[in-house]
Amino acid sequence: MTFRMPPEWAPHERTWMAWPGPNPTFGDAAELAGARAAWASVARAVRRFEPVTMVHGPGQGEGARELLGPGIDLVERPLDDAWMRDIGPTFVTDGTGGLAAVDWVFNGWGAQDWARWDHDRDIARQVAGLAGAPVLSSTLVNEGGAIHVDGEGTVLLTDTVQLGAGRNPGWTRAEVEAEIHAKLGTSKAIWLPHGLTADYGTYGTQGHVDIVAAFARPGTVLVHTQRDPAHPDHARSRTHLETLRGRTDARGRRLEVVEVPAPAVLKDENGDWVDYSYINHYLCNGGVVLCAFDDPNDAPAADLFRRLFPERTVTQVDARTIFANGGGIHCVTQQQPRV
Repeated sequence: MTFRMPPEWAPHERTWMAWPGPNPTFGDAAELAGARAAWASVARAVRRFEPVTMVHGPGQGEGARELLGPGIDLVERPLDDAWMRDIGPTFVTDGTGGLAAVDWVFNGWGAQDWARWDHDRDIARQVAGLAGAPVLSSTLVNEGGAIHVDGEGTVLLTDTVQLGAGRNPGWTRAEVEAEIHAKLGTSKAIWLPHGLTADYGTYGTQGHVDIVAAFARPGTVLVHTQRDPAHPDHARSRTHLETLRGRTDARGRRLEVVEVPAPAVLKDENGDWVDYSYINHYLCNGGVVLCAFDDPNDAPAADLFRRLFPERTVTQVDARTIFANGGGIHCVTQQQPRV
């Protein structure tokens, strides 16, 4: 039986999320409260379009319900962190009504010293069980934010993630591709050399592709473009654009590359470079949940996504708190495809 990962724009059964709990990512009580409010805003935005299940840690259900409001399903399971894109399963289908869930090895984004994953390494299997999906176990250390597919055989990857020493030491590029293709039903990998600069700092993922590039449809890829030469991502953006332009997908189509300008802000309140990115959006049934940053480029970004997805309603959610903790809207959501 052959499984493949459907593209994000395919119909969903529901969205899975994980509720922030006390851990090093969220710091003190005030930061945790801010994170919970931000996660709740994303959940409510997605719920306008499809069902949402929020997995929360023991004893946290009442507080989650208070912030989430009605209409969002709650499930209690032990958790370490709250990035369901990365700790949850990657759902795949067989095209005849069958659903399965890929369980990658999760090791805290390359066994980073601040990370905790005693519980999170088991969440993919638990979510799969709740969804009624058999598990396809992988030996590859990988996360959902480190892959993006077009649904027709092409997958985007990053050298510093799948080939990083903290994740898969000793694996060759060919071995990584073989495992990715076997689990996702893809046949061609396009590798980017690195992620965005700030993603290599504390609480970074070391180069996840889902803030850099994403397919909008087969043959069309959106690319984060930093146009201000003062930001170190200016040079990285040029490299990503040059890497993708002229490439072909699994079906031999030359990629159409759409530049998505970065927010105008360059640094956060601490003076650190930001990796704010509109690429880290989430497609749900009839909707696009798009990051906002109280930035002059928010409105142009929304207009661009309305042109890209004219059949979908674009909803912007302030993502600054989520990015401050190491990710974005795409990072906190995980789609279960409809079969």
